[in-house]
Amino acid sequence: MFIWKVNEPLLPLPDCKKRKHTLRTGGSLPLDPMSAVWTLKALGLGAVGLTLSVEVLGWFFRRFGSKGFLKEVIFFPTEFACVEHVFEPTLQCLCPLPHGLETSLARLLRHVLSAKSTLDICVFAFSNMDLSRAVLALHSRGLVIRILIDKDYGCITGSQIGPLRRAGIRVRYDSGAVHMHHKFALVDGRRLVTGSLNWTLQAVQKNKENVMVTEEPRLVTPFVQEFQRLWDANDPEGCGRAAPPPQQGTERQGTERQGTERQGTERQGTERQGT
Repeated sequence: MFIWKVNEPLLPLPDCKKRKHTLRTGGSLPLDPMSAVWTLKALGLGAVGLTLSVEVLGWFFRRFGSKGFLKEVIFFPTEFACVEHVFEPTLQCLCPLPHGLETSLARLLRHVLSAKSTLDICVFAFSNMDLSRAVLALHSRGLVIRILIDKDYGCITGSQIGPLRRAGIRVRYDSGAVHMHHKFALVDGRRLVTGSLNWTLQAVQKNKENVMVTEEPRLVTPFVQEFQRLWDANDPEGCGRAAPPPQQGTERQGTERQGTERQGTERQGTERQGT
């Protein structure tokens, strides 16, 4: 055991021990200019290191870490089964088709019906009645729905565009010289449904098709921009558009053909009189 003698004189402390003694007793050390400079340098290097770490982590997240976003792939043709449970879960359907199956069509319908505020559809052809029923159901809830369709295939027999327009849903026909061959939908502007599938009975039940569903912003945002670009660029009235006037050359050829036919008729009449 160490015993301190009271009457023993205190010896001067070395410099290093003076510093420790001063810190323990709450005293202050004289500021060393070089220490301040090195402290600032260390803080600066720490800030740079933190920034680089954030950048690297961000890159890794963008490259490998999008696991939190919805990603789903659906293949068609769908199985033959009833999808009434998607629209009315409590209703007992009596149709002869299998019930309660989560078919490809049922999965697609669930994504469409998940919309809460908006639904934007951009498809080449739309004749599937189940998908049309889903869109009408959303419209009855007061959602804002916009549809872009090819100007030729939007007016063919069996197209659902007519009933959708009559229900009050806004439809615009692509007026370009070539086909508008997109096949995608945007649910609430944040969920993308896209792939090779046309919204037709043939594509859903018979063709080999694919649909990808995702909420990854890097993929959704370009489709949002493309839909808005096409929506702004196209005339809202498509089927009622008047037919283009015939070309002048065509009119001239028709007039010349009529004149030739008239001359041939007059010649035949003259020959008959001579006979």
